[in-house]
Amino acid sequence: MPAPILIVGQGLAGTVLAWTFEQAGIDFEIADAGHAGAASRVGAGIINPITGQRIVKSRGVDALLPRALVVYRTMETQWGMPLVRPMRVRRLFKDERERRVLAEKKASGELAPYAGAADADGFWIESAARIDTAALITEARRRWLAAGRLREERVDPVAALARHDLVILCTGAEDCGGLAWGDAACERAVGEILTLAVDGLAPDVLLNRGHWVLPTEPRRAKAGATYVRGGADSTAARAALRPTGDARRELERSAADLLAGRTFTVAAQEIGVRVASADRFPLAGRNPREPRLGIFNALGSKGALLAPWLAHQWLNHLTEGVPFSAEVDAARFRKPGAV
Repeated sequence: MPAPILIVGQGLAGTVLAWTFEQAGIDFEIADAGHAGAASRVGAGIINPITGQRIVKSRGVDALLPRALVVYRTMETQWGMPLVRPMRVRRLFKDERERRVLAEKKASGELAPYAGAADADGFWIESAARIDTAALITEARRRWLAAGRLREERVDPVAALARHDLVILCTGAEDCGGLAWGDAACERAVGEILTLAVDGLAPDVLLNRGHWVLPTEPRRAKAGATYVRGGADSTAARAALRPTGDARRELERSAADLLAGRTFTVAAQEIGVRVASADRFPLAGRNPREPRLGIFNALGSKGALLAPWLAHQWLNHLTEGVPFSAEVDAARFRKPGAV
C-alpha cells in the first residue's frame, strides 16, 4: 500500500492542500509544530480584485476568484461555520496621479468588472471578500488531530523521505529556499497588524489607502499591515520577534486617517513573517534535484486568492500527470546549466 503524502506545515497553504487531497481521496499526513510567527496566524484573509499603487487587477483574478470562493464556501457547508464575508473596498486616492490613473483605466475597461463608482476622494472596488483564515486553520487542525492525520512536531523533510514517497513543503518562512530550493530566491518580510476597538463601521466595507482597516466583528476591526523586508532569516530570529512601537504608531496614524474622526483604541498588536518569491508569484512543484520533495509556498499577500488554485495544480499533477504552470513552477528559478 503506498505511503501517505506528507504535508509539512499547516498554515493556509498546507490546510487548503490537505483539504483538497481529502476531497479527492488522496491519503496524506501533516506534520506541523505550530503557527508562532507565521503569516497565516495573523493574516487578514483579504481578497481584493484591484491592488497596488498602479491600481491594477490582481494577477489572474478573473479565473482565480470564482475558484477560491467555491472552495471556501464548500468548507463552510461541510464544517457548518462562516468563513467567507463578501466585501466592498473603499479605495481612497493618495494624490492626483491616482485619480488620473483610475480614470484612464476605467475608461479603457481594463478594471472591469471590479471598479465601481468613483468620486473626488476615491472609488469603490466590488466583489472583494474576507476569508476567516484563522478560523479555517483552527478548525481544520482540530479535525485532523482528532482523525490522527496531524502530528504536532517538527520534521526533517529529507529524513522523512525514508517513510514517504512524496513530502510537500508548505512551511512558509521556515523554508524560503535553503534546503530544497536553493535556486528559488525568496525574501521574508515582517508585518504587523493592530486590532482596534471601534464603533460605527459598515461590516462589509474595507477602507484602503496604502494601509487598510477591515471590520472583523461588532466593535472590532483590524488595521494593517506594515511591511519590513528581511530581519527574520533564522528560526531563532523569528521566535524572538515582538511587536514594535514604530509599527504601532505608523498604523495608528493610518487608522486615524481612514476612520476620519471616529474614536478607536488599540486592543491588540500582532506580528508575523510573510514569504514572497523573487518575482512575487508563488512556488509549486517538484524539486528538480529530488523529485520526491515538493513545494507549495511564497503565497505573499494574496494567499487566500491563490491557495485553492495552487492546491488544484497539485491535485491535477498527482492524478493526471499535468505539469505545473510555468508561472508557478519553482524550476523557473533554476540557473542555466544547474544540475
